[in-house]
Amino acid sequence: MSGHRRQRPLTHRRRAGFRARRPVLSFLVTACLLVGACVAAGIVWDPFAAGAGPAGSASGARTPQPQPPGDSTSPGSPAPGTAAAPAASGGVPAKGKPGGGGSTADPGKGTGDGDAATRRPAGALPFDMPSTATLRSAKKLVFAHYFTPYPLSLDNASADADYYTRNYLDPDGESGKHGAYGGLLRDRPLPVPPKDGNWELANLQQEVRTARAAGLDGFTLDLLSLSGKNWERSNLLMQAAHSVDPGFRIMLMPDMTSLKTDDPAVLADTLARIGKAPAAHRLADGRLVVSPFKAEAKSVAWWTQVLDLLKSRHGIRTAFVPLFLDFGAHNGSFAPISYGFSEWGSRSYTGQESSTRDVRRAHAAGKIWMQPVSVQDARPNQGIYDEAGNTATLRATWTRAIEDGADWVQLTTWNDYSEGSQFAPSLHNGHTYLDLSSYYLTRFKTGAWPKIVRDTLYLTSRTQFASTDPTGDQSLVMSLRRGSAAPRDTVEVLSFLTAPATVRTTVGSVEGRHDAPAGVHAKLLPLRTGTSAAEVVRGGRTGAEVELPYPVDRSVEVQDLQYYGATSARDVPTCC
Repeated sequence: MSGHRRQRPLTHRRRAGFRARRPVLSFLVTACLLVGACVAAGIVWDPFAAGAGPAGSASGARTPQPQPPGDSTSPGSPAPGTAAAPAASGGVPAKGKPGGGGSTADPGKGTGDGDAATRRPAGALPFDMPSTATLRSAKKLVFAHYFTPYPLSLDNASADADYYTRNYLDPDGESGKHGAYGGLLRDRPLPVPPKDGNWELANLQQEVRTARAAGLDGFTLDLLSLSGKNWERSNLLMQAAHSVDPGFRIMLMPDMTSLKTDDPAVLADTLARIGKAPAAHRLADGRLVVSPFKAEAKSVAWWTQVLDLLKSRHGIRTAFVPLFLDFGAHNGSFAPISYGFSEWGSRSYTGQESSTRDVRRAHAAGKIWMQPVSVQDARPNQGIYDEAGNTATLRATWTRAIEDGADWVQLTTWNDYSEGSQFAPSLHNGHTYLDLSSYYLTRFKTGAWPKIVRDTLYLTSRTQFASTDPTGDQSLVMSLRRGSAAPRDTVEVLSFLTAPATVRTTVGSVEGRHDAPAGVHAKLLPLRTGTSAAEVVRGGRTGAEVELPYPVDRSVEVQDLQYYGATSARDVPTCC
């Protein structure tokens, strides 16, 4: 675990710029107009509502922190092309297919009519999700890393012309600030319609409901600044969590690569202010959990002052759970002041073996361990990516958390779209990764693999080949992170089956079939131009079917090395 989020990777490459039109952006904007038309016609489209339509080590530099719209004085805002957010080594409408059967997740203690909009629809998962009460009875906890720059909406505008569409997805957005790397983002949160009243609070409440429905115990809150928009949004998230569900916890994670203070008293006062919120994660004995990102950025003596000031000045006892970028180098010195340990983790399915060693080291020292679980990592603005191997990284990191006996899990991340690491429902992944995560989460928390009661297929692939050079004017092109798995060009069909069946596939113009056993089975197929689809056939009848409608092309204008995903249990988003 080495590196710093602002560090430019040694393997990045630059290329000469080209001027060209951008059909990808045109497609996105055209799709967004569908939602705009819905809104104009008075049709409220909530993409989370059941029945909604329309039809190597990853601890290096993380993403630049974007300037919050309308917040020119926000501290920590980077100059164009520079980083200023946490380091990293880090949907589809909720509409089930007809006849899916099954039960929805326990709604918990939510308030308002937003609850129904974020419950899982019947048949959305291959298993029946345990109730919130059952999952919370487990000692093991699961959090997701919340990154405040990317809420569901930045400006409460319609999706066809909101800030994401105009400035983050467009290579020319924010006055060309992100043109060198083809735009800041390659994906975005599922669009939500404009709301009356306190729309920011309402959207954060919606995210809490979505996370709770997936089985999460809470968020780890990346505290990027001590004032400004990100700070305001952090406090609003505390309010949103408590108003939706008093049992949903927010773990404080001061970001030591972004916070602009060297004064332990300033940080102690800040943590005391936000830590008094009822949603702040505390142990059963009342201790406030503080888990700083890149804790080794400050000395043990410095952190001791912070913890002492929290107790002496504010009467707050703490459970200190430092998150390291280099766990091996620092865990020994931090052990005397720590309740537990964590690290940011690798974003590739290879190299996960060190997790076993680290968990054992933490437990041998009498500390709890918070295991990072990730899905992928691709950072255009830093010219670097990890090879996630379709869903291999997600499955490998969850397996390590389960088999190595981790105490807590942190999904890295919930919503950092600028590093492509999001589990949250998004435009290009739908609920794919969050739904898959719920399967492993259930095993992690209950100790038993959930019974598969519905055939479900998950289909993932990129929309371009790993070695493809973009033809547009992008000059900084992503290269593979040192130590990552080798690049691969594959379509993965991940099947959850109640009984053995044949799975028929189409990848581009090539049709195929393979036998899949009962249970979980991954089949890799060569990536080809065109779209991909798969369906379950048993006893001569076609059952679950899935299509990934994003076409693969050998000529692209913008480099996009994120894996796109779709599930047979939900419709694919069609906007933006």
